[in-house]
Amino acid sequence: MGESLAVLRKMPSSCIDLIVTDPPYHTTKKDNIYGDKAFKEDEHFLEWMDAFAQEWQRILRPNGSAYVFCSATMASRLEVQLSNHLKPLNHITWTKPNEPGFDGWKGKMNKESLRRWYPHSERVLYFEQNSNTPAQKSRLAEFLREVRLQAGISGHELTELVGAYGKVNHGGAVSNWETGRNVPSREQYARIVEVLLSTGKIANMPPYEDVVRPFQMAAHLEYTDVWTFPSVRPYKGKHPAEKPHEMLAHIIGASSYEGDIILDCFSGSGSTAVAALTLNRCAISIDIEQQWFDRTVSRVETTESVSPTTSLEAARSNRKKRAIESLFD
Repeated sequence: MGESLAVLRKMPSSCIDLIVTDPPYHTTKKDNIYGDKAFKEDEHFLEWMDAFAQEWQRILRPNGSAYVFCSATMASRLEVQLSNHLKPLNHITWTKPNEPGFDGWKGKMNKESLRRWYPHSERVLYFEQNSNTPAQKSRLAEFLREVRLQAGISGHELTELVGAYGKVNHGGAVSNWETGRNVPSREQYARIVEVLLSTGKIANMPPYEDVVRPFQMAAHLEYTDVWTFPSVRPYKGKHPAEKPHEMLAHIIGASSYEGDIILDCFSGSGSTAVAALTLNRCAISIDIEQQWFDRTVSRVETTESVSPTTSLEAARSNRKKRAIESLFD
């Protein structure tokens, strides 16, 4: 428990795989959400969030990602502010298709008094670790090009040696990887490593999980930038800004590997940690209020993790757990 910015500043660099966090929205001005009424001017809120973004950039690993929940009102300005430190990938709209009779404020709104469209959505800003590359490129694209040039192999030669041909004009996938249009599979990356190391000009190559930003998707999942997860129904002890487990698990499953370290520095009642542990990830939760810290501890103690699917994932999970224990030594 503690003031999250102070805690972040004590953490070592490049130690977090994924950030999923829900800071005060500032525009909702709710008395029961800590910090939601702390800023008189929008600029003060943006400056405060900028300080967090600086730390997020520092502690995120090179292939790390960050998801930041925010209000529709502040989303655009907040995205621009955070993009000084992180690279924006998506501006996600979260709609809440609640059951009849559970419409929240929408059902109580006097429609005739509106002076703009009713804000019935929240936003999720999705970033990756920053780089100075163009918008369509990534750190992976730059890395692959750098090691290929260091090995003294042309793109055409690497295509031949890896056997990664495209479907048009027998072209190579290497150029697509180096321009950021797509990424190599595990098998293709293993072949790239084999070829580059065989030149004797490359001393070592990082494992796939440490260089490729995870994004694991399938057609049966919510794969567009418009999400339709119902909000959490009221219950005794509910956090006023609690996010649905299904949505948090969707984020964590898509943007991290088993054993990864997930950070939520505005953790509330610990829903992000619960989703992370359920999916066999490690979790760091920070909150300034004692009641929610206690609630998180209670929920985490009763959360069961799934078993790793392979011995490789089990070894990675154990390594990450040792790393997370050392963060606050």
